Order: sequence, then C-alpha cells, then structure tokens
Amino acid sequence: MRPPKVMQAKVSAKGWIVIPAALRRRYGLTPGTLVEFQEAGDKILVIPRVSDPIEELYGKLAGGPSLTEALLADRAEELEREEAHLCAG
Repeated sequence: MRPPKVMQAKVSAKGWIVIPAALRRRYGLTPGTLVEFQEAGDKILVIPRVSDPIEELYGKLAGGPSLTEALLADRAEELEREEAHLCAG
C-alpha cells in the first residue's frame, strides 16, 4: 500500500487556504461548495457537505410558467370534456 500523497498549502493573513486542484477535482469541489470543518484529536478535517437536492433546485423554476395554473387549466378542460360526454350520452 502506497503512503498517502502529501500536499501543502499556506494559510493567508485572513485564514484562507487554497485546496490543491487535484483534490478539488477528485472530490468535486466547485465554487460555492460548502465544506464542514471537524476536529479529530490534533487534526482538522475538511469534509465536503452532501448537497441537498431540494435546496439546489429551489428557485430553478422561478419566473417560468405557473405549474399550478397549468394543472388547474388542464383539470377544467377535462371537466368540460366529461360534462360534454355526459350530456351527449
């Protein structure tokens, strides 16, 4: 078994650390990805947060057609067809 590859980064005056590109690619860390910091003894763990699909989709349909209005219109048309069928029969 190979020893883990060691990568380094310098902490800036503001406490910022740049995560090496190889690790960002491997773990899918893109701009805006939330990470969690945990202490484990004398180590600091940086853990990517599992994305919440509902939170990610929130607002994606904003500004588009109202799905509620479309459903209500479809139901009204269906009711008209049923009434026409009952009156004809």
